[in-house]
Amino acid sequence: MTWPNADLAAAFAHATANAEPVFVPTQYFADDRGYSLMNQMQGVMTPQGQVNYSVQYPGVIKAWHRHSLQTDFWMCLMGHIKVGMHRQADGKSWVAIIGEKRPGTVVIPPPLWHGAATVGDSPAGLFYYVTHGYDPKKPDEERRAFDSVAGFPWAVQHK
Repeated sequence: MTWPNADLAAAFAHATANAEPVFVPTQYFADDRGYSLMNQMQGVMTPQGQVNYSVQYPGVIKAWHRHSLQTDFWMCLMGHIKVGMHRQADGKSWVAIIGEKRPGTVVIPPPLWHGAATVGDSPAGLFYYVTHGYDPKKPDEERRAFDSVAGFPWAVQHK
């Protein structure tokens, strides 16, 4: 679902209340010095949260995992990724392509299974905020194989 305005906090509330992902488009700020994506996690960051950045190589699929407490906020700043999300309770799945040419934040609430596949032949850089920092003694994470959601379209869809 694409959120109708840039209110990330309202999108977060909707995503968690309905156990479904939300994509919040963003706008570049550009002038003669360059460009920026500003105020991206405003209204959702808390002291127990954590900000991370990871790079994923072409051809890689990182999936599936889910959390019981943590909501993820994903922005692809370099390249592009296909975000896969799946709600086990009713078997519903979602796909969002995000990246340099489609800037915005995908809000992924618990208990959705989710993962990412690099789109194209260059690495993808994922900037993400999580509402609960990683605890190595008690990880809030469950994993399963990338091909365990029958029929999920990780491969490029030639249309």
